[in-house]
Amino acid sequence: MTKEEILSKDRYDFEDFKAIVEYLRAPDGCPWDREQTHESMKQNLIEECYEVIEAIDNKDTDNLKEELGDVLLQVVMHSQISKENHEFAIEDVINGVAEKLVRRHPHVFGTEGAAENAAAGLSRWESIKKEEKQGKSDALTPLKSVPKAFPACVRAQKVLKKASKEYGNSQNADEVIKDLKNTLDRLEKSGKNTDDLQNLLLQSVNLTRILEENAENILTNGVEKFISMYE
Repeated sequence: MTKEEILSKDRYDFEDFKAIVEYLRAPDGCPWDREQTHESMKQNLIEECYEVIEAIDNKDTDNLKEELGDVLLQVVMHSQISKENHEFAIEDVINGVAEKLVRRHPHVFGTEGAAENAAAGLSRWESIKKEEKQGKSDALTPLKSVPKAFPACVRAQKVLKKASKEYGNSQNADEVIKDLKNTLDRLEKSGKNTDDLQNLLLQSVNLTRILEENAENILTNGVEKFISMYE
């Protein structure tokens, strides 16, 4: 698509969007866009995702629309870079996720009966995902499969959930509260102790998991309450 064709549009569709990104990466496009790599854009993707979350939290639909567009730009840019490297294109990304959706919803697209509820649907998804990972030479263990790039609270809660499911490492709320008290007692006696501080934070996240709360949301809301006390 030429620059003139791009400028002649009254409304853009997905094909136009791909063409615009490709044009920006072309020799006569934008120097900044041409210089971008997967590595240089990692932080951009993280920040754009968080801005989507903030728009959802603020119930700001206009901003949500804009921020989702920014995330989509990141996806298309990464795909365009890979296309230039003869690795894959956005069409391969779309096909891959579409095939995954069909494959992991046999209760919708297959011969299985309908899922009784959301939990049953999620359970089937996780079961199929686990089957797909088995036998792969690069397959990670359940706990190591949780990405290190996740925020600490998110990663901790996912690791603890997987540990409970995969290894039977389960406690009730009373047991975790008891552990918390013991850790606090040790801290009071010994003062600064990094191991105890780590245990204290991990036990707190485990308690939110057992109570079926979201640790990341709870801490985020707690920070907002703290800020409101001063500003």
